[in-house]
Amino acid sequence: MTLINKTVLNVMCVAPLMLSLWASSEDAKIVWKGRWQQGSLLLGHVPTGFRLKHREIDLPIADSGHFLLGLSRDADPIAEITVIDRKGRTQTQSYSVTQRKYDIQRIEGVPQDRVTPPESVFKRISQEASEVREARALRSLSEVFLEGFSAPLEAPLSGVYGSQRVYNGIPKRPHYGVDYAAATGTPVKAPAAGVVTLAHPDMYYSGGTLIVDHGHGLSSTFLHLSQVRVVLGQKIQRGDLIADVGASGRATGPHLDWRMNWHDVRIDPLLVLEALPTTN
Repeated sequence: MTLINKTVLNVMCVAPLMLSLWASSEDAKIVWKGRWQQGSLLLGHVPTGFRLKHREIDLPIADSGHFLLGLSRDADPIAEITVIDRKGRTQTQSYSVTQRKYDIQRIEGVPQDRVTPPESVFKRISQEASEVREARALRSLSEVFLEGFSAPLEAPLSGVYGSQRVYNGIPKRPHYGVDYAAATGTPVKAPAAGVVTLAHPDMYYSGGTLIVDHGHGLSSTFLHLSQVRVVLGQKIQRGDLIADVGASGRATGPHLDWRMNWHDVRIDPLLVLEALPTTN
């Protein structure tokens, strides 16, 4: 069985646990779209006047009543949402989260200095990591994510979300993106509308790097690019040309590594495509 097939089998949806509602507040029910499983993004809708918390953090709610919730790669088996009604009463709703099994991906031929970098580049790596954190912290209240997502290019998948990476025999952090195998120079299109918050020509690990904010804490990151075709602060629409595929940074060949975050939670881009399909 291929890596991709095993991954598909491991992302089966499990129904949420029983949700109790206030006897006098049937309109408090949350409507969800997406899979309750590790690495997933869920789109929720709540009636006007209700507030929500997850892990004691207020969830931004769009004027339409929609909101987002991301589940990490290693999310607990139970996710809890605190609902606060119009009278200030609180209630906890619990959902069962499917636990996924992740593969180990062994990658050979990576330049050794990209696996175990010399001390001379530590400062550069630290500075670039700071730039990425700052870019992802620029979170607008835009609701463009509601227009939906499409894949940034059409190509075979060579890497999937969550798999443990072993570079040249050395175990490293899990892979948090989706890899598309494509030739250098292949156009990369914006999967959704947003604003560019980082456009870097060459970072140590990720090479040409681009980050786009889609609103409400949802962002896309594109790595190993040969060319970035947009600039910081630029507004883009779904389908716009934003970059070219490359093999820069820690890469053994040309490909696009597409990653997504919900705030600081790393989520699976393939599940975002399911939760937020294009509307036109």
